[in-house]
Amino acid sequence: MRGVRRASPAGRPAAGGRAPRPRDAQPEQLGFEGMPERLFVCTPSKLGAYADCPRRYRYSYVDRPAPPKGPPWAHNSLGASVHTALKNWYALPAERRRPEVLPTLLKGTWVRDGYRDDEQERDAYRRALGWLEAYVGGLDPADEPVGVERVVAVKTAVLAFNGRTDRIDSRPGPQGPELVIVDYKTGRSGLDGDDARGSQALALYAYAAERVFRRPCRRVELHHLPSGTVAAHEHTVESLARQVTRAEETARDIMAAERSVTDGGDPDDAFPVMPGPRCAWCDYRRSCPAGSATPGKEPWAAVERSAGPPAEQG
Repeated sequence: MRGVRRASPAGRPAAGGRAPRPRDAQPEQLGFEGMPERLFVCTPSKLGAYADCPRRYRYSYVDRPAPPKGPPWAHNSLGASVHTALKNWYALPAERRRPEVLPTLLKGTWVRDGYRDDEQERDAYRRALGWLEAYVGGLDPADEPVGVERVVAVKTAVLAFNGRTDRIDSRPGPQGPELVIVDYKTGRSGLDGDDARGSQALALYAYAAERVFRRPCRRVELHHLPSGTVAAHEHTVESLARQVTRAEETARDIMAAERSVTDGGDPDDAFPVMPGPRCAWCDYRRSCPAGSATPGKEPWAAVERSAGPPAEQG
């Protein structure tokens, strides 16, 4: 039987000169020392959910069946529509990448969920089309990104990370071509270099892209379409490594919490709630005692504000 060391017959020395085991002793089960631990499979949104609120992570990824979500958010619909329109713009041949095609592209990708009424939806569409026309006007149609909506993945000692980048550019660097991570934003205004520097998602994209394409990738950019601004940061090897370490620490916390629940621990203790402004925008607010105590936002609220929700996506 594999993995079992049996006792030597009575009176015969065991291998290595050790004393024989008693006849009634149980076989010794060999361990699996040195076997690698299970990697934590994750995306930026999965890590971000736990960092924002462990209880939200539990509702999203642990509880089965998951609690019902609230209604769809208009700002998510708006962001998804703009992102997909830009993806389809880059899918066109270079000679067809002209501003005139944008109304057709945006109509073809438009998501209608979450708006208060037709008037608000039409206003959001007009604004989105204006953002796209201004943004595309500053692009060279002949430029071919390295990737558009490209999935990059990497493994560390703890993580099996994968994520979908909005765009990966190639630009000249001091030692040759370098990659740049581009992330589109359509919500919260006032983004600056600190937002780009502190974004764990962008750092993990850069870390993974450098290993996938075997080219330096240190620059990350947030392209805010409503304002036409770009918030950028130049990472170093050390700063990327710090972000990876931070992600690994989050993963270890998540795995410890999941083990606690598996071993019979109280899920509420393993995944505590973190009340705050995000509760008003949480998909699971109605299922969470702490969240339900916070007045919720209407699904269309963010498209009427100059600043999006704390957990704005896209």
